[in-house]
Amino acid sequence: MDEVTGVRELISTVCEDFEEFESPRGGTGRTSDADGPLAWPGYDDQRRRAAERTGSEESVLCGHGRVGAGRAVFIAFEFGFLGGSVGEEAGARVVAAFEQARERRLPVVSLVASGGSRMQEGIRALVQLQAIARACLLTRQARIPHITVLRDPTTGGMWASLAAGADIVLAAPEAAVAFGGSRVRSATETGEPFTAEGKLADGQVDRLVSDAELPAVLAELVGLLHPQRLVRPPDPADVPAPMLDPDQGRSGADSGWDAVRRARAADRPHAADYLDRYFTSRFELSGDRAGGTDSGMLCGIGEHDGRPVAYAAQAGTANTPAGFRTAARLVRLADQLGLPVLTLVDTPGAANDAEAERAGAGAAIGQLFTAVAEARVPITTLVIGEGGSGGALALAAPEFTWITADAYFAVIAPESSAAILKQPPEQVPELAERLKLRPRDLLELGFVRGVVPPS
Repeated sequence: MDEVTGVRELISTVCEDFEEFESPRGGTGRTSDADGPLAWPGYDDQRRRAAERTGSEESVLCGHGRVGAGRAVFIAFEFGFLGGSVGEEAGARVVAAFEQARERRLPVVSLVASGGSRMQEGIRALVQLQAIARACLLTRQARIPHITVLRDPTTGGMWASLAAGADIVLAAPEAAVAFGGSRVRSATETGEPFTAEGKLADGQVDRLVSDAELPAVLAELVGLLHPQRLVRPPDPADVPAPMLDPDQGRSGADSGWDAVRRARAADRPHAADYLDRYFTSRFELSGDRAGGTDSGMLCGIGEHDGRPVAYAAQAGTANTPAGFRTAARLVRLADQLGLPVLTLVDTPGAANDAEAERAGAGAAIGQLFTAVAEARVPITTLVIGEGGSGGALALAAPEFTWITADAYFAVIAPESSAAILKQPPEQVPELAERLKLRPRDLLELGFVRGVVPPS
């Protein structure tokens, strides 16, 4: 992209009617000291040349504009201005933009392309990371969403203090994204871990978005998450309609083992089927922000009956610690923004191999139990398949759980029960009966509020 019009051209493609905020420090980016607070030789000349080259007075441009049906506050970095680095003036602009977002009740969109803190301003530049992190926190506490877009490159302090903690993290394909820039880390440290693709694989980015896709994606997200749309406290999410006749789960002739086999049938509806029918549109969140992803835990925010609803849905596999942490992240985000939550339970149980133990399976499941327990927003749960022990229970809303006819829920899988009791495999069906895991059993035992009626 052309350096002279880079950041303004980018803003013009993603929003309309952009109005720039006045600089909180007068707009020149200069202090009363010649060559900045460190008297860095030639620093004034460097800034002057950068301004002439880019048409910007600083490395950050802040303002507000229309995105789709709503407005948002924008924080956009001009990499052509001293590598998008942040000193006192740029830091003050970022902090002031978050203040404007809180005052106007507008979501924040940060378009980041930065090499980090500005060397020529030393510690005065570095402490801007603390100020920006605090501005992000105050905005989060005010229930204002922050959407960030990682552009090429996003490294150092702006990755750590501004972008990495955003509610939604998008990234340009092939962008360099890392805490240590290429010039300061070892020359042998290269490749995918330092790219947007690597960050997506490691659970630190939600989606890769090209420049052509960006306007539509931002319009969708701003529309879903705009604070002025959200009602507090929100009504609970509707229970999804079942996709099979519930009478098959109420028949007294059905055994516990019949219920297990029905829940394990390959042709029964799964989470993706329910989500596709429940939502008119949805945006998927990916990753636990701690190095992992789990394709068996589908999380995101969608539009249902004209309002946004957050969802976390198990896809029928044994979930990994990353999956439980991603679901906990989703529940905490929904609670922060005031969104009702829908959870779909379908797992034979949590992954329990050596890799899962090393990744903190118990702690991750505990995080999800805690997130559900702490949530101030209503959580609605529908068990749509297997309900396998604590790995399933962690996603279930206490006293607000329903079940479909083609599902079961048990303290432990019948096969594992046989192993614990040292019973032969032929005893598994009998143990399934003893576990009282059928939908009608769970209703009688008071675990579920009901077997959902047909649509």
